[in-house]
Amino acid sequence: MELCADNNIQVVNCTTPANFFHVLRRQLYRDFRKPLIIFTPKSLLRNPKCVSPLADFTDSVFKEVIDDQYADAKKVKRVLFCSGKIYYDLADKQQTDERKDLAIVRLEQLYPTPVQQLAKIRAKYSKATEFIWVQEEPENMGAWPYLYRKSRTEEALKFDVISRPESSSTATGFAKQHAAQQLYIISKAFESPAGKKTKEAVTKTVEKMAVAGAD
Repeated sequence: MELCADNNIQVVNCTTPANFFHVLRRQLYRDFRKPLIIFTPKSLLRNPKCVSPLADFTDSVFKEVIDDQYADAKKVKRVLFCSGKIYYDLADKQQTDERKDLAIVRLEQLYPTPVQQLAKIRAKYSKATEFIWVQEEPENMGAWPYLYRKSRTEEALKFDVISRPESSSTATGFAKQHAAQQLYIISKAFESPAGKKTKEAVTKTVEKMAVAGAD
């Protein structure tokens, strides 16, 4: 994100197979060339919820922002913005708790940032009083420093943040501590305990990461 300026590159973090397909298709279809950076965490390859219906491949396009289809816009008081695989942990908690009063919006293209689309989504949730960026990375890493800097001139990017504490390392190096921090992020986002189902899902993900690292 430090290299993003003057529309020099494109940075995306796709959460669905169809959106991944369409961003590659867009890259080849355009009549100009810009470097395309795609974040592709391996865990989404194993996530049974990370799927797309066939119609999303044939009748859709790349979506720079994906709005929440579960929440009730008239009841929403808090809107969580995120990017990448943390969406699935947040969505699992949202649907397990049947939280219609909280929306989760996915920012699929980090740069160029679709500011106008984000502004429309914020306007849609007119009763919301909290707009929060949620990320797995420490506060001094990931997309947050970039978004915070841009928020000085873009009202649509004015968020609070929920993340790991500032760190000099990109990872804890300890699976249990990673899991504990992940559960804290989910709990903080919903202002309620993570719940048994979410804990089990996070634990399984961490165990798979550990096994993959050992291989």
